[in-house]
Amino acid sequence: MARVVITGGAGFLGSNLTRALLARGEEVVAIDNLSTGRRTNIADLEGGPGFTFIEADVTEAFEVDGPVDSILHFASPASPPRYLAMPLETLAVGSDGTRNGLELARAKGARFMLASTSEVYGDAAVHPQPETYWGNVNPIGPRSVYDEAKRFAEALTMAYHRTHGVDIRLLRIFNSYGPAMDPDDGRVVSNFLVQALQGKPITIYGDGSQTRSFCYVDDEVRGILALLDGDFLGPVNVGNPNEFTMLELADLVLELTASSSEIVYEPLPADDPTQRKPDLTVAIRELGWTPEIQLREGLTRTAEYFRTTLGL
Repeated sequence: MARVVITGGAGFLGSNLTRALLARGEEVVAIDNLSTGRRTNIADLEGGPGFTFIEADVTEAFEVDGPVDSILHFASPASPPRYLAMPLETLAVGSDGTRNGLELARAKGARFMLASTSEVYGDAAVHPQPETYWGNVNPIGPRSVYDEAKRFAEALTMAYHRTHGVDIRLLRIFNSYGPAMDPDDGRVVSNFLVQALQGKPITIYGDGSQTRSFCYVDDEVRGILALLDGDFLGPVNVGNPNEFTMLELADLVLELTASSSEIVYEPLPADDPTQRKPDLTVAIRELGWTPEIQLREGLTRTAEYFRTTLGL
């Protein structure tokens, strides 16, 4: 039975990964300081077989007793409102947190997976974005606290691999969504669904023509585990290649929730990417992975989760 450490284990993706690993018989040690993760995401697992929760800040050196086979570094604020509100903490978890995770992997002889992001591509001048694209990031803009933290984390991870022989996996996540998201998360899917379900105006930033590609969490987790289990180091994009404008997303949310919410427009935030779509050539070739759940179905499932969570 493998033993896996997940930093950010009480977060959206971390808690979904925890459940998937437990379901296949692995032992999970989840570490989270609960700055953006939620104890409610894992409350039903605590005290159960194979699961341990440690409340700790991974920007401080940490240890895990016993053998460790893999370390999945998913700790970080991930939505723009959260990382803009915690700029220094975001930079610290991308730098110090990544180094501490790599040191633990080095000491335990464990595989280390870095949860990086499509944000390393910035406001991409290449579309769709392949892993060979080096990106177009403003290094001093407000979003740089997240973008550059992840870019540095990738560089640090590669340096540990080249210098110390740490077995690594580099993952680039594209706009995932689904159950266990915080209703106040601040990402566009949760924003639109919660606003529609509560009958509040749906807020679109800019004119709504900017695009994103949304990957349902079950598909995302399958891709993550395919990378973890395989021999390919990465980087590899894991996301859904179907591209939607923000206005198309808002219209679909209104349809699925039968909401009468109006759409309102606010100014576009600085350095907001114009287009975002993964090139999945590497994921298909190296992992044999493609997403299966389309946006309509994923949004329907996520809306039901938010209805239950919000008591609507």
